[in-house]
Amino acid sequence: MSVGQGAASIVSPIPSVPLVVERVSRTFGRKRALVDVSMAMNPGEITAIVGPNGAGKSTLLGILATLIGPTSGGVRWGTEELRRGSRARASLGYVGHEPGLYMDLGALANLDLFARLYGLSAPEQRARALLERVGLADAPADAPVRTFSRGMQQRVALARALLHEPAILLFDEPGSALDPAGATWLARELGRERAAGRIVVLVTHDLDSAGSLAEHVVILRRGRVARDERRDGPWGAPAMRLAYEETCRDG
Repeated sequence: MSVGQGAASIVSPIPSVPLVVERVSRTFGRKRALVDVSMAMNPGEITAIVGPNGAGKSTLLGILATLIGPTSGGVRWGTEELRRGSRARASLGYVGHEPGLYMDLGALANLDLFARLYGLSAPEQRARALLERVGLADAPADAPVRTFSRGMQQRVALARALLHEPAILLFDEPGSALDPAGATWLARELGRERAAGRIVVLVTHDLDSAGSLAEHVVILRRGRVARDERRDGPWGAPAMRLAYEETCRDG
């Protein structure tokens, strides 16, 4: 099965169904990374998953991205189980801490290749459109992406994640490689995807960024959900920091 089998048939408008985590646990040997984690992430909403080091954030994102299987429990998107090999997997767009690109290829060649793997029509046209959207339309055509700055690589990775118009976008520390101008650009892009009705999930250590973007905040602590709260709009940095300190005060 190619990475995009079924992706070309994703319909618009984006399905208005939540992504639901149901009593997910994950162990690695004797270590319990996640314990009975449940939550729901809604379309048209940015969910920030935060917590101390070792809280289970990256493990949870790996499960959402179908890169890791849960030891127990599961993830549903509407009526479908989200797991490796499921049809729903084609509705994911994922940007990991590493860009996940072919480093010896140029930006256009990378996106054209992924567009073909997704089974998209007019793959080069779609690739060029995404490069323009992420501000890299003028990037040197033949320059391998390994010669790009980390911020430029992050932009190509976002373009790759958006190629097939996924309903669910997953980000691991999306702003870690960006300068202030790049962070502002990324916030604008995430807001655009929220407005389009996508489910946007980001794992981050940056509480200020989480507060400025997310309406829905989940704080993990020692592998468990310590706080799961929604507000009518983005929390703001002060409220985010206060909630984090209250929840994680004793480590």
